[in-house]
Amino acid sequence: MTKLYLFVRRYLAVVLMFATLVGFAQERSVSGKVKSSDDGSGIPGVNILEKGTTNGTVTDADGSFTISVGANATLVFSFVGYATQEVAVGSQTSLDVSLKSDITSLSEVVVVGYGTQDKKEITSSVVALSPKDFNQGNVNDPTQLLQGKVAGLSIYNRGGDPNASAVIRLRGISTIGANVQPLVVIDGVLGASLDNVDPSDIESINVLKDGSAAAIYGSRGSSGVILVTTKRGSSKGGGLSVTYNGYVAAAEVLTRVPVMSASQFIAAGGNNLGGNTDWQKEVTRTGITQVHNLGISGGNQNTTFRLSTNIREVQGILKKQGFDQINARANLTHSALNDKLKIDVNMSFTNRNSNFSFSEALRYASVYNPTAPKRFANGEFFQAILFDNFNPVAILEQNINEGKRRNLNYNAKIDYSITNDLTFTVNYGQQYENQLNGEYYSRNSLFRGLNRGGLARRYTSDRSATLFEAYATYTKQFGKIDLSANAGYSYQQDNFEDIFISLGNFPSDLLGYNALEQSGDLLSGITGANNINIQSSASPTNKIIAQFARVSLTYDKAIFFNASVRNEGSTRFGANNRYGLFPAFGLGVDLNRYLQIKKIDNLKLRVGYGVTGSIPTDAGLSQGLYLYNNQLGGSIGPDRAANANLRWEEKRETNFGLDFSIGGKFTGSVDVYSRDIKDFIQRVPAVFAEVGANFQFRNAGSLNTTGFEFNLNYDALQFGQVRWTPGLVLSSYKSTLESFVGAPVQVRSNFGAPGQNSTPVIRVGVGEEIGQIWGPVFAGANPDGTVRFADLNGDGTILAEPGSALLANGDYRKLGSGIPTMEIGWRNQLSYKNWDLNVFFRSAFGHSLVNSFRGFYEPLDAGAINSYNRVITSKAVAGLTEAKFSSLYVEKADFFKLDNATLGYTVKRSNPNGTFKNIRLYASVQNAFVITSYTGVDPEPVLQDPGAFDNGGFAPPVAEQDVLSPGIDRRNSFFTPRTFTFGLTFGL
Repeated sequence: MTKLYLFVRRYLAVVLMFATLVGFAQERSVSGKVKSSDDGSGIPGVNILEKGTTNGTVTDADGSFTISVGANATLVFSFVGYATQEVAVGSQTSLDVSLKSDITSLSEVVVVGYGTQDKKEITSSVVALSPKDFNQGNVNDPTQLLQGKVAGLSIYNRGGDPNASAVIRLRGISTIGANVQPLVVIDGVLGASLDNVDPSDIESINVLKDGSAAAIYGSRGSSGVILVTTKRGSSKGGGLSVTYNGYVAAAEVLTRVPVMSASQFIAAGGNNLGGNTDWQKEVTRTGITQVHNLGISGGNQNTTFRLSTNIREVQGILKKQGFDQINARANLTHSALNDKLKIDVNMSFTNRNSNFSFSEALRYASVYNPTAPKRFANGEFFQAILFDNFNPVAILEQNINEGKRRNLNYNAKIDYSITNDLTFTVNYGQQYENQLNGEYYSRNSLFRGLNRGGLARRYTSDRSATLFEAYATYTKQFGKIDLSANAGYSYQQDNFEDIFISLGNFPSDLLGYNALEQSGDLLSGITGANNINIQSSASPTNKIIAQFARVSLTYDKAIFFNASVRNEGSTRFGANNRYGLFPAFGLGVDLNRYLQIKKIDNLKLRVGYGVTGSIPTDAGLSQGLYLYNNQLGGSIGPDRAANANLRWEEKRETNFGLDFSIGGKFTGSVDVYSRDIKDFIQRVPAVFAEVGANFQFRNAGSLNTTGFEFNLNYDALQFGQVRWTPGLVLSSYKSTLESFVGAPVQVRSNFGAPGQNSTPVIRVGVGEEIGQIWGPVFAGANPDGTVRFADLNGDGTILAEPGSALLANGDYRKLGSGIPTMEIGWRNQLSYKNWDLNVFFRSAFGHSLVNSFRGFYEPLDAGAINSYNRVITSKAVAGLTEAKFSSLYVEKADFFKLDNATLGYTVKRSNPNGTFKNIRLYASVQNAFVITSYTGVDPEPVLQDPGAFDNGGFAPPVAEQDVLSPGIDRRNSFFTPRTFTFGLTFGL
């Protein structure tokens, strides 16, 4: 028996060894390429799986693959948008597979408020963008990813100030008294800051454009909603995945203010001080930026994670300007209880040190005497005491303007599936932001410092926000009806406090703004607006409490209905109007499901209606305010009266849309909308006898905006091995003021100093379009060099002095519009073998700009030329010596620019088991060229006006800028850079 056992064991061992050897002998490598049956192009990212095993791979950039398989293997090829195909390998070692398009499998999931929807079921105007759609190159702000990509979304960061935030408008002006920027939601956290998310960490951005989509966010949805989803970990393939993206960029000045050289200045009669200085060159540089992004992700079937670190060292084209930033982000997803429980945890931290420098140096570099030397013979800066005229190099070298900012965000979201149809979700998050800025102006600086014996300014603020939301989601299919519904509760609170100190009269510049206690103003007890200035504030705990619900119904996979309602209250409003109701509905029909038009895959007609609101940026506007005056022993008096009836601003919007897809290649959409906005929150004059103060915040005014948007894409045109995917977006809108506070017609936005402080250039009138540039028409120069205006009404009298009386005068008229009539974005994605090229053009038409530099410094005034350099353009009028605003300085600013061009090369992966999953080298150029007739620095629209500030004055905060006065290109505009970028990405 023992011998028999040993024989059998040895026999089985031999058989097993033989079988193993046969198996290894039969296992072999199979290579090939997966192509599209439509155009024969290679398809990257196709999943290839050996049937019945876990052995698999994916195709590379041109559709090629290599996989080792066993005997009698069958390979399964699958990819979104194509029919899955099985191929028996047999004895083949080379395999080419052609996949057929399957439009019915294209079920793109789009993030919407409190959930997701299949794109085909959406009845509102929503745009979804993924990394392949984003702008490329030197991108330091998430909003730059979207610029020109979404019809109706205007994003302008005029010039190249890396520390400035972009001005964002969605479908025009949504308010004049509240927050004009869209609501940002990051990973489900409402009101999150884009300052705390690095562009490299963004997986997708969805824009909710119309009222029916944004109404679920209630009193914060009027300006639109931007939903950001960050990248997450993946368990595919197991193990760790490492990605790196790094680049170096060089930015140079694209366009400068055209001014006289030293020799031209002298020939024109300018005061010769013996030097020859190109001041614009002296204050600018080639700004070098380097960015490094490292991401690590991994996990298993239950837990995935992603960690990332982003380092940015950014230099602007203005000397001493830029920032150093480090950002870290962690995302963790865990599933338990047989996938019934899902936990998402997100955390992000940003530390940023900025040198704001002084953009005013660019203004004064454009007009400072070109014959002036930078310094005297003794080494001190050349400075002359003249109005609104400072040595620009001294501004940068003598003074300090810097700051620090720290952001911390975290949130945890828990989903629990009570049944297969019912899920309960809880989301909790907190945000913190701390800011500390410091300015110091030297005792020797004419710019803000000399008359103060030095000037120090410190500002610090703390902001925090807490969010708690809980909601349930129910999904069920009833025959031909698919139902999805959710309802929930939202609670959010925020707190803010800050302090500002301004002191002068310092014994030394040595310690700068860190020696406030040495201020002579403080030690001597001198007070007043021009000496000691200390301000502090703390908001009450602002709360927003809401209940919301939404239902989505789909019938027969072709008829779609969506409805939502949000009941929301805010402590920022009056006691009598804390709560508002924000309903919305949408209806869509896929007409082609019933018409069955050949080659038409989708023809969806939709209509949506929604009510949204806006809340004020500041707290306590419904409450009374008293001011204390410490002069003459001190007194206290009312500044504004309380208003218990102050309520939210309201926007009612109707949107009609058509989505279409032809042959799975040609897709697009058309949207037409009308929005009515009313009850602006404004500070208005009040009758003291009635309310106990001369001012009060009230709801007053209304406007209407109508517009259309068009989006067209083709995927893709094939020319041999060249694949071209073009796309076009265009939009147009018009805003009309329906009612307003005060006189029905008003002029505003004075041109500025010197000499034109009382010259308004914008007209605002009830029943008229917003954005009217207003003034007299230039008719030529008189023999004495003064301006001659046109007698438009032919009455023989020309009123040349500005003022409100001129509103009814026939000699003044609309000179242009500050708002474009059309904005266009044109993208082009091309690929050839391992090469890819992305070219993006952007343009705007129909808008004008007031060229302030020309309006002050172009006329050859014999007296003024001794104080300021002169602007020289082809539009200058010979013999004109008087600087006075007119149509002469209002220019059409249409432009067409190559916004971004990126050329990349992907290194082909020769070994599927190699260390590197992918390697890509790329180079890009931003602002490659601009075609325009505008003679100023930047033809892009100016959508809001900071006002005229000069002679070293301080610019107002962005929140206080006038949104009813677009179109004025002030002398503080930043120079536009052209940027070249060289980068590397790879994955491990």
